[in-house]
Amino acid sequence: MLGGVAAAAVSLGIAQLVTIPFGAPADPLNAVGSAIVDLTPGPVKEFVIQTLGSLDKLFLAVVVLAVIATIAAIAATYETRRRRIGSAIFVVAGLVACAAVLSRPGATMADIVPTVVGTAGGVAVLRLLVQRLWTTPNDDAEQFDTTRRMWLATAGLLGFGAATGLLGVVVGRMTSSVAAERDTAELPMPRVPAPPLPPDAQPKNVALPSFITDSADFYRVDTALSVPQLSRDEWRLRIHGMVDREITYSFADLTQFDLIEKAVTLTCVSNPVGGDLISTGIWTGYRLTDLLKAAGVATDADMLLSTSVDGFTVGTPVDALSDGRDAMLAIGLNGQPLPVQHGYPARLVVAGLYGYVSATKWVTDFELTRYDRAAAYWTKQGWAARGPIKTESRIDVPKRGQEVAAGPTTFGGVAWAQNRGVRAVEVRIDDGPWQPALLGAAYSNQTWRLWSLPWQASGPGSHTITVRATDNTGAVQTSDHTSTVPDGATGWHSVDFTVA
Repeated sequence: MLGGVAAAAVSLGIAQLVTIPFGAPADPLNAVGSAIVDLTPGPVKEFVIQTLGSLDKLFLAVVVLAVIATIAAIAATYETRRRRIGSAIFVVAGLVACAAVLSRPGATMADIVPTVVGTAGGVAVLRLLVQRLWTTPNDDAEQFDTTRRMWLATAGLLGFGAATGLLGVVVGRMTSSVAAERDTAELPMPRVPAPPLPPDAQPKNVALPSFITDSADFYRVDTALSVPQLSRDEWRLRIHGMVDREITYSFADLTQFDLIEKAVTLTCVSNPVGGDLISTGIWTGYRLTDLLKAAGVATDADMLLSTSVDGFTVGTPVDALSDGRDAMLAIGLNGQPLPVQHGYPARLVVAGLYGYVSATKWVTDFELTRYDRAAAYWTKQGWAARGPIKTESRIDVPKRGQEVAAGPTTFGGVAWAQNRGVRAVEVRIDDGPWQPALLGAAYSNQTWRLWSLPWQASGPGSHTITVRATDNTGAVQTSDHTSTVPDGATGWHSVDFTVA
């Protein structure tokens, strides 16, 4: 079994090295992981995101490696000098990996070369180990060799496989990474800058999230196991479908349009009640109405199907692109070019809609179509076709189970209702009356609003704090608790705490 794992390690290591000249699309490990993501039922994906958050990709990578090692270990137990059953299992696994590679968008037959070479190397190592691990004293039985030489040879091959795999990953990322380009790229000054942040937008005397989320802390949820590396020179945006004429923009072509800047709060549809899959950034980009005008959108087109360079798709209502919310093709976040993991060099940002219908990263294709003709990635998984963000609020202070000292204290949190704005936030302690919270200054209807509540903590005991928000239409956040599927969670957020 150890020999099987060593053979698998060599197979993957060789494949990673050979992948370097072919590029990331030929990486069999990433292709297999991506195929697993695509085939996983929507509710299972949602459970993983809810449970692991941004660690979901690392978890999947570890699981894939563990499954490969297990299959290889079991396969090796069936391999003998005469019966090459283990080798056959390795070949079948290689064919599955080839199919996964070819299933990726834009893949060619050349992309399976690393998988084929790696599979051949794994089979060769397995046969070599079989010859070394067993001796045949007679024709009726095979006997294990447990000498020190056998263990050293197996351990050496296992180490070789791990080293070559690591080398392949490191060199591959160095040669394909656009991080250096992004770090030296300049973000042009917007013609229409974002209004300055009001000085009292951030409540005092309470540790709340910064009104503008630091780019390094911005939440990330997507299906990309390996972050796409797309340079500005390579980037193209094709606009086609239900248009008067097809257009393809290069990055340089975008300079003909006005560059604008807006603060927008993005929210993931997988954000549970009280969750942290929400962030606010200052986005720099180009109005989609300007980009689409030259193409001439058909009057009966009701969906913009946007596609990432890795094949991920998002369906956005056409009416959300031209109703004044300034939907944009963003190229910058917080005054810098987009971080690579957040869509460099260009992504979609549409305020008021959950990310799964509004926030395509590494976007390269716009197809104008209809909801009755096409479906996007998450819609096929069971999510609603349109995803307007619901009125919600969250308690950040106190934390669940926190011990609060007796005396004056200040609680606080955030509330959001993008494209409608937050009018009021109310807080209730235990079963007491609803109390109006103090609101930080409103910035715009497209951003969250921070709130605080001074409270006198007296006497030891357990308490529960609950919050609800009211948007600018007068609608009060519902108390009905629903799950994130199919169009976002609802319910009041409550936190239990104790007074010391």
